[in-house]
Amino acid sequence: MRARRALSMTGWSLTLFAALLSAGCMRERTKRAVANLGGNWRRGRQVIEQYHCGACHEIPGVPHAWGLVGSPLEKFGRRTMIAGVLPNTPANLERWLRSPKAVDPLTAMPDLGLNRQQRHDVTAYLYTLR
Repeated sequence: MRARRALSMTGWSLTLFAALLSAGCMRERTKRAVANLGGNWRRGRQVIEQYHCGACHEIPGVPHAWGLVGSPLEKFGRRTMIAGVLPNTPANLERWLRSPKAVDPLTAMPDLGLNRQQRHDVTAYLYTLR
């Protein structure tokens, strides 16, 4: 009985270790992808403030970002999906920010008219939210 329990605990430990290792690899891949976009998280926070994204979203680190229309963006960097329709990757977030209605015609998210650098900067900021 003890041997079976020890074996079960070993299997569980290996599974947990693999999951943690995988999560770490995903974080590193995300960091590299964000870096490849050339975004700056500090500028991204400024863009978020400038475009009043907090009117619709709760956004940690952004003053007066208490909106309740869109989803809260807390822990955005840990999420698996963007707006429930795209896998959460930096490239998909940039795509979403470029044209939300092209991705989901029913979304309430407006096209903000962000230029490429602004989208990269906002992406960099949102991935700091872990």
